[in-house]
Amino acid sequence: MMGGRRAWHRMTVKAKILAVFLSISMAALGIVGFAAFSTMGDMGSYALESSGQLGSRAVSDSTAALEANAESSLVRLVTDQADISNVVFEQVGSEMETLAGYADAVRRRPLSSAAPRLSSQSERPEDPELASVYILAPGVAQSSVSGELAALSVMDDLIRPLRSSDPRLTQAYIGTGSGILWVNPWVEGVPSSYDPRTRDWFVRAAGSDRLIWSDPYVDAGGKGLMVTCSRRVGADDGGRTWVVGTDVTLETINTRIIATQVSDRGYAFLLDSRGNVVSRPGIGAGDLRWDESFTAENLLDSDNAALGAVARAMVAGKSGTARVALGGEEKYVAYAPVSSVNWSLAVVVPVDEIVAPAEETRALIVAATGETGAHLNREMDAAKSLFFALFVALFVAVTILSVLFARVVTRPVEDLRRGSEAIGAGDLDYRVEIATGDEFEDLAHSFNRMAADLKGHIDELQRTTAEKERFEKELEIAKGIQQSFLPDRAPEIPGIELAAKNVPALEVGGDFYDFIPIAKDRWGLVIADVSGKGVPAALFMALSRTLIRASAMTDADPARSIEHANRLICEDSKTSMFVTLFYAVLDAREMTLHYVNAGHNPPLLFQGAATDVRLLRAEGIALGVIDDAELQSVRVDLAPGDVLVLYTDGVTEAINDKDEEFGEERLLRIIAEHRGRPAGEIQERILDAIADFAGECPQFDDITLMVLRAL
Repeated sequence: MMGGRRAWHRMTVKAKILAVFLSISMAALGIVGFAAFSTMGDMGSYALESSGQLGSRAVSDSTAALEANAESSLVRLVTDQADISNVVFEQVGSEMETLAGYADAVRRRPLSSAAPRLSSQSERPEDPELASVYILAPGVAQSSVSGELAALSVMDDLIRPLRSSDPRLTQAYIGTGSGILWVNPWVEGVPSSYDPRTRDWFVRAAGSDRLIWSDPYVDAGGKGLMVTCSRRVGADDGGRTWVVGTDVTLETINTRIIATQVSDRGYAFLLDSRGNVVSRPGIGAGDLRWDESFTAENLLDSDNAALGAVARAMVAGKSGTARVALGGEEKYVAYAPVSSVNWSLAVVVPVDEIVAPAEETRALIVAATGETGAHLNREMDAAKSLFFALFVALFVAVTILSVLFARVVTRPVEDLRRGSEAIGAGDLDYRVEIATGDEFEDLAHSFNRMAADLKGHIDELQRTTAEKERFEKELEIAKGIQQSFLPDRAPEIPGIELAAKNVPALEVGGDFYDFIPIAKDRWGLVIADVSGKGVPAALFMALSRTLIRASAMTDADPARSIEHANRLICEDSKTSMFVTLFYAVLDAREMTLHYVNAGHNPPLLFQGAATDVRLLRAEGIALGVIDDAELQSVRVDLAPGDVLVLYTDGVTEAINDKDEEFGEERLLRIIAEHRGRPAGEIQERILDAIADFAGECPQFDDITLMVLRAL
């Protein structure tokens, strides 16, 4: 008994869990039918899933096959219909070629003075279908064209059998360059202002040596919309131009040519080479007059992107099909070229008509799949009832074993909890003692190591915090040094406005400025930037300022005084630090400025009303680099309204969240906008602009700014 307990305690947690669940498995094996139920459940689920997948695949495959077959049939239909239309249009063209040849022979005969056997619109013949009519353009006298009228009268001999053999031809006619319109059969109602020479079918054919098909237009004789096939009669010789033509109404095209094989729910339409609709059901002239242009719908400009793509394919002479939403309904559009007229034919059929067989098949397969699924569900419901009873029994057994197992597991866990509370309360010397010989004992050892490591990290954090506080104290000292050497305020100088400000960065730099009294109405203006950061930079700044101030007060010449200060800085400085500087002697009485520039940013001088800015450059290098440096002194005359801005690189190198620099260009723009304001206000405008530009980005360098304005 004791040996069994020791063996249990020496077992790992994994072994204990395995032992418990093996006991549960053994109990489960004793339940009659459990294994059989599991197998049956898996088989039922598999059968149900397989049935569903098979049904879905059958639906998908059959639907795709039937739709593909329907689309293929639709392509064959539109191709056949296009071929039929092509034959019809070629026949019409051939008839016009025949008529043109016959008319050319008539036209070439000598003109006869015999009276024409033609009727005018006011002379109704006994049988209008067997007679022709002539119409003269405004301003044309019958006597001047009587010979041509006599020649035209013989055309009846050919046109009557031609029209009787092709009922699609509404009428045939000839227009002449002399202003005659000959029409067969006899018609009335053509306006007296009608002139065939101005009509599109005449003008285009007269200038070409091939058949011409016109755009749709309103018939002057009241027959609605139609297109005309026209042909020039022979060559133009002696000014006697004849053009033969025949009309085909759009109604004839729709019912007798392009839609002979289209179902009742579908329709066909023709598109010309420019994307214009030549013919489709429902197209009409409305209130349009014969002498007004009919504007056809252009599908290339359609707002329907899919329809526009179909139109582009048709214009390109391609064949194919596409699904397009038209009038709130999905339609199949099949198209093929009609080469004889350079048009394209499209057949439009509702999608549901094409896919109807596929939908019927799909419904049958879905119904069969549903019946199979219902049967399998009934079988699974019966199996679930059995499973529930088995589950209850198994649950009771697992619960009992889990309670017993929890008593074993929770004891070391409770010890670890008490240890966590002790360490959380600050007792980092607390240690957990667990001797179970398993993972809990390993966890206790890790817990104790964590406590020891945590104590070490806290000690290290305290040391680091002390160092950080010391560093922050040094920064405060450096800031104090820097600020103590800056002037409290700008001096009041007659005729001059002065403003200066230093905005220190998070990490102290070495910027400084100064106003040095040299003589009455003479002041030394200093702005400088020391290399480096922190306390060393602040100390070097203090040294440099003291030496520069002392040198400036002993010698009024800016070049000599700063060269002297440079020698002193080189002698006293034991580091490799240096300082860039701009120093100017301002004479308020003479309104002059003598300056030197020791490697500093050139100040910006705006003079008078000029928009250009002058950069105050001069030869010289930074102080503290070499002891015998020579500086160039430059004189500048000041006048009322002049503005001088001195600054350090912290101004132009301020960055924003896009890592962009403020830059000299923005600085120039701000100064130019506000140069007429007081010096202090100019300074504040610049600082505000820098702050707005930088936003939330930290300031990495001191910003020092001095503004001088001559009054």
